[in-house]
Amino acid sequence: QVQLVESGGGLVQAGGSLRLSCAASGRTFSTYAMGWFRQAPGKEREFVAAINRDGGSTYYLDSVKGRFTISRDNAKNMVYLQMNSLKPEDTAVYYCAARKLYSSTYYRVSEYDYWGQGTQVTVSS
Repeated sequence: QVQLVESGGGLVQAGGSLRLSCAASGRTFSTYAMGWFRQAPGKEREFVAAINRDGGSTYYLDSVKGRFTISRDNAKNMVYLQMNSLKPEDTAVYYCAARKLYSSTYYRVSEYDYWGQGTQVTVSS
């Protein structure tokens, strides 16, 4: 069982930056691959970024490549999403998620076993 708690969301102007954090409970954090997803009002939850167990591989939604960076610190049970050059279309609730089994379909919501409660990111134009 893993419990996830996101923080770091807020209101920022276009072009600004935010760093989201996700704190995980449990002693087996390093055995989980992690992901960030987002959901805007009236839209489906979508994949943003993912990272494998040791942090050696990362994956991104095309529209955030070069602007967002996912990272993790297994010693602290933390995963981060650094978001730079934010755009109004990045506005959404951002969720941290964990998955136990290796899968090439890291972008699918259904692949993840545990979810946080979400943190709101609002980018004003």
